[in-house]
Amino acid sequence: MERNSIVCYNRNMSDILLIGKDLPESLDLAEGFTSQEKGVFAVCKTDAEVSDFESNNIFASVWNRPSAISARSLIIKAETKFQNLTDFVLVFDAYQFGTEFELDRTEDIAKAIDTMIAGYQYFINELLYRLEQRKEEVTITFLVKNYPSKYEVAVNGNKNVNLHPISNIVNSAMNAFTALAEGISTIISDRSYISVLLAKCDPSNELYNDDKQIGTWIAQSIEAIRGMKNKQSVKQAATWVKVGGKVPTGFGLFK
Repeated sequence: MERNSIVCYNRNMSDILLIGKDLPESLDLAEGFTSQEKGVFAVCKTDAEVSDFESNNIFASVWNRPSAISARSLIIKAETKFQNLTDFVLVFDAYQFGTEFELDRTEDIAKAIDTMIAGYQYFINELLYRLEQRKEEVTITFLVKNYPSKYEVAVNGNKNVNLHPISNIVNSAMNAFTALAEGISTIISDRSYISVLLAKCDPSNELYNDDKQIGTWIAQSIEAIRGMKNKQSVKQAATWVKVGGKVPTGFGLFK
């Protein structure tokens, strides 16, 4: 693993650190980014898998979610690999988490909190600390792939018999991730070097099952934000955008 970290890629395009969805599940998403000429540093479950994905500008490292030290190490490894690491993408895939935490069992609560809540909190805290040191222009993207909760199914019904509601713990974690994303979107008012993209994808979205297209859209949206004439406003940063839709970049509309 160390031999990989000493190779530093210096290219003109910006590169991405992708967390929240491990390889190989995140491979399509990563390939969507690389299709837009972005290098990707992702996460995998074990050290043995690190070298399995090192092709086409996709690299990986392990990430121990309930550890601030691991989050810090992940960021440094990604920076070592890519000199132009300016984009950070955090993904919450409710359906995927729902397959791991299908039932609301007492014995799963601690692991669920570490996996779906604490890990993101540790990472974002370490990232903000690092960005405060760097003070370089970056974009932080929060992607939420929604899935219906038991409450939504009970109140609104389920028109698609193939959609089974996620457990309460996954739904709670999804809400926590959403709150984290919205909270971070407001900090751009006093951290001018940070821009934020909030993106949601519902099961009814035609791109929901096409992570490669989602990755392509995110990469293009990041560049749209980067190309804005004026600095992104808090209103723009705090607006949830439907995946596949147009990112609010108008410099007069939200002032």
